[in-house]
Amino acid sequence: MDKVIPANASEESKAMVVANMDGIYYRMVSRHEWGAMAPLSQERLQGPARRAVIHHTALWHCRGPKDCQDQLTYIQNMHIQKRGFSDIGYNFLIGEDGTVYEGRGWGVVGAHVKGNNHDSIGIAFMGNFNNESLSAAALSSARQLLQSGVSLGHLLPTYVLQGHRDLASTECPGTILYEALKLLAQH
Repeated sequence: MDKVIPANASEESKAMVVANMDGIYYRMVSRHEWGAMAPLSQERLQGPARRAVIHHTALWHCRGPKDCQDQLTYIQNMHIQKRGFSDIGYNFLIGEDGTVYEGRGWGVVGAHVKGNNHDSIGIAFMGNFNNESLSAAALSSARQLLQSGVSLGHLLPTYVLQGHRDLASTECPGTILYEALKLLAQH
């Protein structure tokens, strides 16, 4: 079970520090805290995910709580209203400062790679990583989130890490982030 420790964060960010039994720490903002709408429907994964699929939002880099919350709301609205999804498509999103934002969360089927959602989780880095660099804080939080998923039983210890482009014809997760997957894949 995760232990939640209040962070020394402003009221605006409402970030919590999550620590699991293995001592893995990262800052997490829950759906409620960022103002997510309730999902229209939800389907549970049938067991631990065997893949983690990395995306980028291909939008602006969020550099603070307000920026990130604006982007999360924008993405959720777009996914529901324009794409016909039941919720934001990703399980988690990560901001430039390394804060992890809960999308659909653990154990929930995402809508991030058509035909590949029932055995995977989707993690989106907030920004466009075709030309812009990735922060060390965001990369570190992704690594910690993946390790936490394994230790909590939501992700198989032998999970496969893939970029969206490995499963579909797309530039996602951007050239720079795709190259950085080699650093995340060392689990």
